[in-house]
Amino acid sequence: MRRFFAGTWAVLLKEIRLELRTKEIIVTAGLFGLLVTVLTSLAFFLDDSTSRRLAPGVLWIGAAFAGVLAMGRAWAREREADAIRGLLLSPIPRSSIYAGKALGTWVFVMVIDLVLLPVVAMLFRVEFDPVLGSVALILVLGMTGYVALGTLFAAMSVRTRARDLMLSVVLFPLAAPGLLAGVVATREVLGGAPLDETLEWLRILIAFDLVGIVSGLVLFEPLMSD
Repeated sequence: MRRFFAGTWAVLLKEIRLELRTKEIIVTAGLFGLLVTVLTSLAFFLDDSTSRRLAPGVLWIGAAFAGVLAMGRAWAREREADAIRGLLLSPIPRSSIYAGKALGTWVFVMVIDLVLLPVVAMLFRVEFDPVLGSVALILVLGMTGYVALGTLFAAMSVRTRARDLMLSVVLFPLAAPGLLAGVVATREVLGGAPLDETLEWLRILIAFDLVGIVSGLVLFEPLMSD
């Protein structure tokens, strides 16, 4: 267990230091998420009622697409000069490689989501301030399972040619329950419902997180061994 946490911490620090030096993932994925958000806002005639109904979906669409790009770029680094081989041969548990990469990607995705929140609020004229804590909790729960699953499938696609297409095709159907639950919970909260009334959706998100995390930790080593 100590080797697992030490290995996870080492991989996480590597990811953060590399991103601080290059700013590759946050800039590229963040700009992509902003572009999706802005284009979506321009595609609709927005009055106050329509804005409130569309804002949750646009927020989650931008976060989901930016997350896919971030997860793909995180593993693209390991593909260069076959660096993935060095990681797999390192004297740390392979599950800690997955955990470190997933935690690093989760941090980058949450930074992007923090940027998307005020942009969506401005473009759709929605007041997030009264429900900011609730929306943040829903985003954290939704993105945790999403990143956990996405990191696993992004690792599997490292050696494939159509890696970006494969990641999107495989990830979105499997992550659909979590994304839909996140959209509906966010819509209810923005509609004035207290967080207590979204408990059913939050339970779905928690179950989604557990399935994603456990699946990644258990399946990463056998899948990468093949």
